[in-house]
Amino acid sequence: MARDEHRPEELYTGPIDLPGLRELAEAESEVDQPEITYDEQRYPARPRRLRPRDQLRRGGVRRRATDPRTANGTNPRYVDWLVNQSMLHDADVLAREVSGQPAMWRNPYARPDARRAIASTDVWFTAYPISLITRQGQSFLSALGEEELWATFERIGITAIHTGPVKRAGGIAGWVDTPSVDGHFDRISTQIDPTFGTDDEFRALCDAAESHGGSIIDDIVPGHTGKGADFRLAEMGYKDYPGIYHMVEIQPEDWGLLPDVPGEVDSINLDPDTEHELAERGYIIGALQRVIFYTPGVKETNWSVTAPVTGPDGVTRRWVYLHYFKQGQPSINWLDPTFAGMRLVIGDALHSLGELGTTALRLDANGFLGVEKSAEGLPAWSEGHPLSHAANHIIGGMVRKVGGFTFQELNLTMEDIRDTGAVGADLSYDFVGRPGYHHALATGQTEFLRLALTTSLELGVEPVQLVHGLQNHDELTYELVHWATRHADDLYRFRGGEITGGELAETVRAELTESLTGTADYNRVFTQNGIACTTTSLIAATRGFASLEEITDADVPVIRDAHLLLCAYNAWQPGVFALSGWDLTGMLTVAPDEVADLVASGDTRWIERGAHDLLDVAPKATGSAAGMPRARALYGPLPAQLEDAESFASRLAGVLDLRRRHGIATATQVDIPQVAHAGMLVLVHRLDEGDPEVEAPLQVTVLNFAGEPTEGTVHSEHLTPGCEVVDGASGETVGHVDDLHSFSVSLPPYGAMFLLLDAPEAPTG
Repeated sequence: MARDEHRPEELYTGPIDLPGLRELAEAESEVDQPEITYDEQRYPARPRRLRPRDQLRRGGVRRRATDPRTANGTNPRYVDWLVNQSMLHDADVLAREVSGQPAMWRNPYARPDARRAIASTDVWFTAYPISLITRQGQSFLSALGEEELWATFERIGITAIHTGPVKRAGGIAGWVDTPSVDGHFDRISTQIDPTFGTDDEFRALCDAAESHGGSIIDDIVPGHTGKGADFRLAEMGYKDYPGIYHMVEIQPEDWGLLPDVPGEVDSINLDPDTEHELAERGYIIGALQRVIFYTPGVKETNWSVTAPVTGPDGVTRRWVYLHYFKQGQPSINWLDPTFAGMRLVIGDALHSLGELGTTALRLDANGFLGVEKSAEGLPAWSEGHPLSHAANHIIGGMVRKVGGFTFQELNLTMEDIRDTGAVGADLSYDFVGRPGYHHALATGQTEFLRLALTTSLELGVEPVQLVHGLQNHDELTYELVHWATRHADDLYRFRGGEITGGELAETVRAELTESLTGTADYNRVFTQNGIACTTTSLIAATRGFASLEEITDADVPVIRDAHLLLCAYNAWQPGVFALSGWDLTGMLTVAPDEVADLVASGDTRWIERGAHDLLDVAPKATGSAAGMPRARALYGPLPAQLEDAESFASRLAGVLDLRRRHGIATATQVDIPQVAHAGMLVLVHRLDEGDPEVEAPLQVTVLNFAGEPTEGTVHSEHLTPGCEVVDGASGETVGHVDDLHSFSVSLPPYGAMFLLLDAPEAPTG
């Protein structure tokens, strides 16, 4: 559920597989249902393969420009102009290009396959367009395609770049583009935003990646669009366009229920009373399970109402529309009879894979694709809905059908991640362990992290299915949805006693908040979602620095060691490992007064998005071309780091080399044993590439999250007595497994060990 926004004035300008439904229905039958549904109550019904681009590219979207004299639905030229700008129009063109082609039948597509996806790329660089410092006059996409950057990434072990959303976003007012309200996650076009580069530069980036054995990962947004041409045509009631969205036409006799829309805006959020009244009258399904980004007086419900809009038929309409997130992000309706929303999203995916040449797609906020009325007095069913699973199955299947793969960013319960991933995306962002390892570092205790990892395995979410990430553009998420919602009343063993899931979530949140923001003036709480910080500023807070100015050159090595510990945790387990430019250069947060206009609305995440220069192309630049100020980098640019064997980048390359040589990315996690020291974490893996029938060696990851040396015993029933324990980095024998299935280890502060177990030789004679 990644959400963000940007500086408007500076940063941007700008047929279903019916036989498969039976299998899908069987899978959905296992999904937990609400206690009482609307249907059950029977209330009266109310109104390295051949790349996808090479397989699919045959032609392309063709646009023609017009010059409308007036910008409203009464002008046929304006309506025609909007149609040619719309994503639905592009989707129809792209669908006709690939329909009936042999490329649609060359790949398996029915089931997600995490290991197949990982085999193509398993270490990702997560880019953030407006924070990358480039050469003078160079675009973001051109900078990512530089030979020097890819040669550097290859030395480190990075095999893919996730570009982030780079297509046009925001809205259209009349015939003028309006800025994005959510960091380009409010997409309005299949075109690359000129702010970031061109379609040709994107294709060149894909070619550069391929020449180094790498991949490019793009985004699609299946849950909503921005208020672009598609939404403007929907407001006009034009053809299929209203079917794209969860929008309901309010009859003129009921307009008195609706608030007036001030002249300077095009819609206004409904208050809870109006939401309730419209639900009572059968127009909408009413309140949802939660209001994301709730803000009094700004967003009190998930519904907004438009001003009167006149369509080409001369009818003036007002609509109430659903938006899970911001008002400028109208939600897509996946079960409208026109299937217009589905067509739009699939078309956008085909464009990225077939026209641009990407290998994979991230599904943004894909857990919110189905809503349904619940029993009287209960909120509408809007999370974990089977329609979300069905829609994700279609998206994931279509992408696999043309040779790509998908990953989802789904911050819901572990069961939701499991069930959605069982039919949809090949990989899921790791919302299981991410808050846990931050908590372990903040407290020097791994108990909550071990509980999260063990629970995940028990519920069927294996680490090989996850994208284990360090910092990205979002906050350190500590919503702990699994514990705070569905399992709020369940009991768990924690710190020698029993505690409910709800109490556990509150405890972890409170400890993270106190440790990371209590005395540190450089990290900030972000709404109710988490804490805005970089990885290095998080570590600095756990080390007791009250201000960033206190950090001297002598303090950098211990921060670097803790940072590498977090890298080892994420990289030395199955799944994808991801990190950002902020991690690679050791960026600290930006002073809030340097981004005062951006954080004024309460979005504190801007302090963690400082501009960074990976290759030292503009050493005197004070910020990025998009206007983000440059923050302090503890490690510096990558070329200089790679000349120093003790630098973060050089030692990271060693971590990733062990990961690659021993195939940990596609291994199977078999145990998270109890530990002898509170700061220790032990992970036991079979290096079997997912085949439980083969004889495979064991690998053991041992980590020390405490800032002090520790000695302890590693014990697991999976360890065979007599096995030799070998340090993977040095090749030295560090011990043998005793008859109690144990061996001893000694680690320095923030130490990490990659251990291999060699079976004892069979006796001779």
